[in-house]
Amino acid sequence: MSSMLAPDTSRIKGEPTFSLEFFPPKDEAGEARLWSAMSELHELRPDFVSVTYGAGGSTRDRTARITSEITERTGLPTIAHLTCVGSTREEIITVLRQYKDAGITTVLALRGDPKEGPRAPWIDNPTGINHADELVSLAREEGFSVGVAAFPDGHPSSRGNFEQDIDVLIEKERRGASFATTQFFFSADRYFTLVDSLRKRGSHLPIYAGILPITNVKQLHRSAELQGTPIPHHIQTLFDGIDDPIEIRRRGIDVAIKLCEELLQRGVPGLHFFTMNSAYSTREIVSRIGLR
Repeated sequence: MSSMLAPDTSRIKGEPTFSLEFFPPKDEAGEARLWSAMSELHELRPDFVSVTYGAGGSTRDRTARITSEITERTGLPTIAHLTCVGSTREEIITVLRQYKDAGITTVLALRGDPKEGPRAPWIDNPTGINHADELVSLAREEGFSVGVAAFPDGHPSSRGNFEQDIDVLIEKERRGASFATTQFFFSADRYFTLVDSLRKRGSHLPIYAGILPITNVKQLHRSAELQGTPIPHHIQTLFDGIDDPIEIRRRGIDVAIKLCEELLQRGVPGLHFFTMNSAYSTREIVSRIGLR
């Protein structure tokens, strides 16, 4: 495998970073869709690409394979997600070393969700790691660059304790995290409240804004409910009674463009697109906002 450079997460000066997120496909048809989307989006020269983990670590092997193949086929810096849910410390070390053997040098360290979902009770694993900050330390010990997650609308398990979320991010940075990507959100004010709170605490962690182009209304509501993201009333009403997938996609693109433009005007250091393994919406948004 060719070695992979860590993504440039320091491009706060000048042009904001542009990055993409994919999930490991479940079958051959899904894999064909992923590579089709990857081929189209590669032309936009993203700064890095990340590949997710399934709930409970269920797609670990596919995550490693797809991540290393993206780097091998495209030369793009590629990040593998890493969670601690359901794994012993030794198992996590094994995964990290498998990643290293595959040419992966950067991971996104996440606690991860129980198989029952992010709002299910967390059961500590006495032989494992139970918090993402511990995972950051372990990944750094193994020689990886590390990114983490941030939550403009609050982490589901913090139950509205915003200061607790800030404390957690500060601790992750102290342990060696070098950037964060947020969960998707719809309020630029919430994003900048998070960033401003970190800066007041002396944090220099770049926070890349997670953008979800709306293409499926049921999927949007399901994801928003799971992670605790409020959907503003004006966005909900925009999709009321709309069944045509092309019109839903068009309106979703418009919503994302408005959010991206406000974020860029106010100095966001980077935009991270949840592609859902599809190219059209992300490509259209990036082109229309002039990011590429």
